Formats: sequence, C-alpha cells, structure tokens
Amino acid sequence: MFRAARSLLDCDADAEDAVSKAVLNAWQNVSKLRDSSRIKPWLIKITVNSAYEIRRRGAKITYFDEIPDVSLPDEHRYDDLWEAVSALPDDRRTAVVLYYYDGLSIEEIAGVLSLPEGTVKSRLSRARDQLREMLKEDRNG
Repeated sequence: MFRAARSLLDCDADAEDAVSKAVLNAWQNVSKLRDSSRIKPWLIKITVNSAYEIRRRGAKITYFDEIPDVSLPDEHRYDDLWEAVSALPDDRRTAVVLYYYDGLSIEEIAGVLSLPEGTVKSRLSRARDQLREMLKEDRNG
C-alpha cells in the first residue's frame, strides 16, 4: 500500500497519510467487500484514491530528511532502477509499481485504476521502453 501511495506522492509523509486514510476507509467499509480473495486489489484501489485526494488538496513539501545525503557511501545511495522508476510520468510509474512491486495482475491494475486492460498494457510497455533508455543513458553517460 505504501509503495502504491509513494508512487503517486512526492514524500513519505504524504504516502503514510494516504495509507492511514486507506486503512481507516477499508476498516469502515469492509462489510462492502463481496469477495475476500480480492482484498489486495481492493485495498490498493482505496490507497490510490486516497493518494489522489491528497494530491488534489496539495501535497506537503518534501522534508529535509528525505533528501539523500551525498556523503553516504555508494551502497547506501538510492538504487538506480528505483530512481528511474521514480522519474517516470505518474501514470506509467503507478502501473509499474502496482505490477512489479505490488504483484498485481494487469486485470487487477485495470480495476484499481478504472482503466481498460489495453491501457494498462500500453503504459507498462511504454514504461519499460522509457526505463530501458534511461538506464542505458546512465551507463553510457
């Protein structure tokens, strides 16, 4: 849930707020869940909606403790792949996080984001192409 929220929001505090709101909302509406085997996509959808709500009202300014310390040794720096994923446009980043990090299927992502499956597939494909290019540039540049 946190990864899904963080993929849409700029700081950890906002993502934590989105997850908190989602958990509260899910708890209050658990009786509306018809199929308990679909709880993960249901929770992710609530989380994504909470994150969008936070974005609409205006996200917090990124806190200073979230800025990476450039003096840290290499093993403590952000992973190149995650940095590249974070640089993707919102729609592609969300699809990548839900698919690769949260393990949702294309069908589940389509349901969570209220999109056709074809749109999810094209976002994932474009994201992979863009990531390939970004990572290639990092190695060559």
